Amino acid sequence: TVNANTRLGFAVDSRDFTVAARMLVLLGQRTVRLLTNNPQKVAQLEGAGITVIERVPHKLPANPHNERYLATKRDRTGHEF
Repeated sequence: TVNANTRLGFAVDSRDFTVAARMLVLLGQRTVRLLTNNPQKVAQLEGAGITVIERVPHKLPANPHNERYLATKRDRTGHEF
């Protein structure tokens, strides 16, 4: 996905979490524990007024089927495992 997006001239990850943040605000939920390895999710939510009190990482063991995928997430998109 990273290679495809960059070859097409798109951002590596163009997802926008401001709608999710707005939904949380409308529900009266301004603080969250966020299950993610993606620091950009944390940054976008915090930028939209949501306080992330804890980032809970997904703990995925590497195996022959996901090893390259996890390495790409870590090395090219900054995911924190």
